[in-house]
Amino acid sequence: MNSLEFLRRYTTVVADTGDFDQLAQYQPRDATTNPSLVLKAVRQPRYAMLLERAVADHPGATPAVVAEHLLVAFGQEILRHVPGRVSTEIDPRLSFDTAASVAMAERLIGHYAAAGIARERVLIKLASTWEGIQAARQLERQGIRTNLTLLFSLAQARACADAGVTLISPFVGRIYDWFKRAAGSRWNEAAMAGANDPGVQSVRAIYAHYKRHGIRTEVMAASFRNSGQILSLAGCDLMTISPALLAELAQSTAPVQQQLLPPAGAPEAPPPALSEPEFQAALNADAMAREKLTEGIAQFVADTEALEQLIRSTQG
Repeated sequence: MNSLEFLRRYTTVVADTGDFDQLAQYQPRDATTNPSLVLKAVRQPRYAMLLERAVADHPGATPAVVAEHLLVAFGQEILRHVPGRVSTEIDPRLSFDTAASVAMAERLIGHYAAAGIARERVLIKLASTWEGIQAARQLERQGIRTNLTLLFSLAQARACADAGVTLISPFVGRIYDWFKRAAGSRWNEAAMAGANDPGVQSVRAIYAHYKRHGIRTEVMAASFRNSGQILSLAGCDLMTISPALLAELAQSTAPVQQQLLPPAGAPEAPPPALSEPEFQAALNADAMAREKLTEGIAQFVADTEALEQLIRSTQG
C-alpha cells in the first residue's frame, strides 16, 4: 500500500482541483473548487470549451451570470468523476451580504437541478464571515448543504456549528504561512513541523471541540503546504488535497498512523451559541484569523473579476 491508501483508512480524501484528468487519476470521493482553481482551469485549452459553451448558451448575459453557469458546468463535469459531492463557491464579493448569498445559492442549486443533479451532491461554499455563516444557517434550513471556507479560528468554527452547517474547511497552510512570516528569521522549520505546526494545531483544536461536544458538522482540513501537515491530521473527517500532494502521497510507501480520534465517553453539552458581538470580538482579537480572512476574500474577488474579464473577451 502507498501512503495515500493508508490515509484513506482514516480520512475521506477530497481533491482540491478543477482538473478532471487529475480527478480520474486519484479517485477522491468528493471534489472542491474555488474561483482561483476555476480560473486556472479555464485558461487551459482542454477546458476552454466549457467557457465557450457557457458564453454561447447565454447570449447577452452579463459576465456574472455566465460565470454562475460556468461554475455549475464545472461542477457537473466534476460529478462525472467523483461518486460524492462537489463544492461550488458563492461569489466572494457577497461575503458580507447574507441575503444576496442566499439568493445566489438558491440559483446555483436551481441550475444543478435543471441539469438533473440532486442537491445532496452539492455543497454551497461560503466564506466564514458572520454574514456568510448566517446565510448558511438559512440554506441548511432549506435542505441546501453548505461548506464554510476561509476558516482560521475556533470562533468561526463554533459559529458554523451553531448555524448547523454541513461541513467546514479550516485552512492549515495559510495559518502556517502567517506564523512563519511573523516569526521571520526566528522561524525554526523542524521545530514547528508536525504536531507543532500552528495550522495543524488549529485543526486539531477544532476537531477536538466538535467531537467533545457531539457536533455533527464535518471537519475538512484544507490548504496544505506539505505532506507532513496531512499526515499529522490523519483521522480528520475529510481532507481536501492538491494534486501535487496527492501524487507525493501516492508515490510514498511510508505507513500512516491515525493521529485524530474522537474522545471516549458521552459527549458534553455544547457551549452557548456565540452572539454576533462575541464572534466579531473574538475575530478582531485574533490578528492571524482576521488578516487571513480578509486576504483570502480579496484574492478570490480578484480571481472572480479576472474570470469575468475572460468571459467578456470570449463574448467579443
